[in-house]
Amino acid sequence: MMSMTCHNLDSARTVLDLFASGCSSSASFNRSSVRNYAQSSRKRSCRGYGARKLLGRRRGIAQRRVSSTKTPEILLNDTGVAQGPPPVLGFKKESRSPVSLTNLFEVVAEDLQILNQNLQSIVGAENPVLMSAAEQIFGAGGKRMRPALVFLVSRATAELVGLKELTVEHRRLAEIIEMIHTASLIHDDVLDDSDIRRGKETVHQLYGTRVAVLAGDFMFAQSSWYLANLENLEVIKLISQVIKDFASGEIKQASSLFDCDTELEEYLLKSYYKTASLIAASTKGAGIFSGVDSSISQKMYEYGKNLGLSFQVIDDILDFTQSAEQLGKPAGSDLVKGNLTAPVIFALEKEPKLREIIESEFSEPGSLDEAIGLIKSSGGIERAQQLAEEKADLAIQNLQCLPQSAFRVALEEMVMYNLERID
Repeated sequence: MMSMTCHNLDSARTVLDLFASGCSSSASFNRSSVRNYAQSSRKRSCRGYGARKLLGRRRGIAQRRVSSTKTPEILLNDTGVAQGPPPVLGFKKESRSPVSLTNLFEVVAEDLQILNQNLQSIVGAENPVLMSAAEQIFGAGGKRMRPALVFLVSRATAELVGLKELTVEHRRLAEIIEMIHTASLIHDDVLDDSDIRRGKETVHQLYGTRVAVLAGDFMFAQSSWYLANLENLEVIKLISQVIKDFASGEIKQASSLFDCDTELEEYLLKSYYKTASLIAASTKGAGIFSGVDSSISQKMYEYGKNLGLSFQVIDDILDFTQSAEQLGKPAGSDLVKGNLTAPVIFALEKEPKLREIIESEFSEPGSLDEAIGLIKSSGGIERAQQLAEEKADLAIQNLQCLPQSAFRVALEEMVMYNLERID
């Protein structure tokens, strides 16, 4: 199993292999209902992504690689071998219908319904206070994106080996992943002192920090117990690493607050730890339980990693472009706390004044609004958007090893849905 964890910050360049290539498959997909869904999906918008210029339909953007002037163009892959930057697919303006999560998850709707029924029972009922805290966040309008990805990859890879139905392990993996994600959100809100999550009061706001920490710990422990009962050492190691990565990401973030010398690679590594690691482990674990070849499960890992990085970059853009009502939390909340994200890192290269404001920790009245204005006027948002699109391209390429099916279409559409959140 490939470990994506960096045991010290000096090896950060080894962790993020930003290049990924697809593999071909001529396998067919025969289930009629699913084929009909795939055909209707193609009618809504041209879906034949593959290695073509996939993201060109989104907008007219100059074709260029996003890179920080402080970041070397040559990156190291996971074996430490130097290589050039990944190819960036061309961009051209072309209209398309917006992607709907409801449509995306249609082919796994039944799987998600079963998951929702099981989630609260799997947490356990030993402690009513902890159960109440868990119910607060489970019922706070989450999209269930991570378990949906588990189900989509599970069904897409199952076609490769002739598996007709999902296994118990597939379903339990999806439940474990959602529990781990929920536990991480509870702890994140405590660390960030956030009052609102998904438009509702956070667990620590309702029950206090003590209960919130214990609720998060309990859910991590409970998910670990269920994980151990899967009795698959590779998956146990894979998911256990995610929990370690969460802590590494928080430590890395806390140690770099208001640090205007933060480089793009450091930001990507932190984003991997905090977001992409869990998604990558989810999609790879799904492939493992389908019994596919290790090269295919590794492609699923790369898909999850690149989607996760793209997702985090888009989230960080939305922090500057959406209102508090849209975000479900105060706009600019990361910046005011000193968490410098991709738009800020790019803007700092062009706006010396921005450095002064950030290093003063927004001590002057109106300084936060001024900083946000500089980030927008400097092109930081646009460059971050291009970075997200690069990762999206890579994610699409990672899916080429899968047979054509409605599940693969949905995985491709998930990439597009993420990018369209800022349209």
